[in-house]
Order: sequence, then C-alpha cells, then structure tokens
Amino acid sequence: MTVPTVTLAEGLTVSAQGYGAMSVAPVYGPVDPAEALATLHHAVDIGITFIDTANVYGEGSSERAVGELLKDRRDEVQLATKFGLVGNIANGQRGINGDPAYVPRALDESLGRLGVHHVDLYYLHRVDPNVPIEDTVGAIAEQVKAGKVRNIGLSEATGDELRRAYGVHPIAAIQSEWSIWSRDVENKVVPTAAELGVGFVPFSPVGRGFLAGSFDAETLGDNDLRRRFPRFSDSALPANQKVLDVVRAVGEELGATPAQVSLAWLDAKGRQYGLPSVSIPGTRFAARVTENAGALDIVLSEDQIARLDSLAAITEGFRSADLNWVSQGRE
Repeated sequence: MTVPTVTLAEGLTVSAQGYGAMSVAPVYGPVDPAEALATLHHAVDIGITFIDTANVYGEGSSERAVGELLKDRRDEVQLATKFGLVGNIANGQRGINGDPAYVPRALDESLGRLGVHHVDLYYLHRVDPNVPIEDTVGAIAEQVKAGKVRNIGLSEATGDELRRAYGVHPIAAIQSEWSIWSRDVENKVVPTAAELGVGFVPFSPVGRGFLAGSFDAETLGDNDLRRRFPRFSDSALPANQKVLDVVRAVGEELGATPAQVSLAWLDAKGRQYGLPSVSIPGTRFAARVTENAGALDIVLSEDQIARLDSLAAITEGFRSADLNWVSQGRE
C-alpha cells in the first residue's frame, strides 16, 4: 500500500492519514500490550506514520507504548503528543494546566516515556481558561528554541484562541473532533485555520467506533470512556442508527465499509474548505488500520457528500450534550 503525504505546515509533512494512539491505552477497554505494539508496527509498515498520543492517555501508558515502537523506528514516524489535561479523563476527574512553568516539565516527562529527544508536533491539549493562551504558547515556543519541539499545535481551541496563539508563534495544526455527526468546528475553527494556513487534525473521525459500525452497547466495558458520553446513551441510539444506516448505504454504493466512507467524507471536507486535513482514527487491531487506510482510495460523489452532510442534524442535540463534558463547546 502506498500512502500519500500531506504537508500540514512548512517542515511538517505527514502521512495522509494518521493513527490515534489513545487506542493503545485502556480507555476503551483492556489492552494487550503485545497486540498494541503489533498494531503500531503494522501502521508504520503500511505507511501510516503520523502517530498521535498524549501524556494523559492511560496516565502515560499510551506514550510508553508508542515509545516501544520508536525504539526501532523513530526516523520513520512523525510524532505528536499533547499536554495540558491533568487527572483521569476516563472517570471525569480532570483539570487543565496551561501554566507556562508546567510546559517544560510536562514535555520532559513525555520525552522520557517516549524515549526520544524531540517531538515533531506538541499540542496544548486544552486551553486553560485561567492562563492567557499567549503565555502558554510562548512557553512552548521556548521549547522550540531548545530543540525539543519542532512544531506547535492546539487541541480543542476556538477560532479566536487559534488566532491569538498564531500571533505569538506559527501554529502548525489544530486538532478537534470533526466527523459526519460532529460539525460544530465548521462554524469558526475550520475557516480560521484555512485563513491562517493551519493544518487540521480531526480526532474521533469515525465517532468513537459508531460510524465504523463496530459499536456494541451490550459488550461495552464498565470502564469504557464512551459510557460517559450522552451520545452513547440508550436514548441516543435510535438517532445514531439512522445516521449509520445512511453511511452504510453510501458504502454499499462504493463497495466501501462505513469507516472508509466516514474517513473519505472528512478528506473531502478538507478539500472543500481548502485546508490540509489529516484524520487520526484509532484502533487496537491491525486489520482495522488497513481498513481505515483504504479510505484514501475512496472518492465520494457530490450527491453522496451532500447526503452525508445532512446527517449531523439528526443527532445535533446529543453532540451539544457531549460538548458540555468534553470542552465547554468549541467554535
């Protein structure tokens, strides 16, 4: 398989699809370390070399798992990690720390778990409401000067916050949830990124598994993060199923899986908005990595894109409820 590349920013060229390594932490259920490492190797083997993790995923376990991969393959990988969320995201006990004094400590701890001397992209995971974003980004910029960070990113920032941060230091990428059923970033964040020439990295591009057709409420573990989202409540499932039915129908027309349709739709939206966009689907299984990468060969018609565009309205209320827990609502 030949995976094309996308230039998110000058000096940051990545595989046209990435890998979200929250999946190799026990956030969606138990993880077999050997299987997780095999999946990471498989991703790089087939050309999915943009690996995204964070210090808070599994309280560092995701970074340690990625570090095992990097022992042999650092030169093949475009590495992104994040800081700023503190506490346990799985049980909702979390806070935000954007204190400039925290930046070098958080970075050094991540570098230690990853076993590397620098990261290619370092994100502020959430903007601290008690710290001006200019101050936090200024502190990350000091780590760029120190050679420990190649590029700066933001996660779940508003359009205004992105613009303010960019005034301090060029921002290579912004990461937020964006998918067929999560469209709020198209209001302000996506247009601002396009205007500034900032790359976009959609996370949860297949709706935490639902838009891939792999969600099974009956087998959801007690500690699965999705139990905390209104989107996955019993009352939401009928509306969710209506969305998935259309995604499946489009897939049948193309000989594609629901996950491939969902990812191809995001690629099309990136082109529509005129900005480099690289989604980071996550999975614990190598076969799913291959399936997801197949989306890069899928071309949706204008009619198919329009039908998929209309689906967010079906579940808009549940997305709004999710945002109350995830990030206070991002525009």
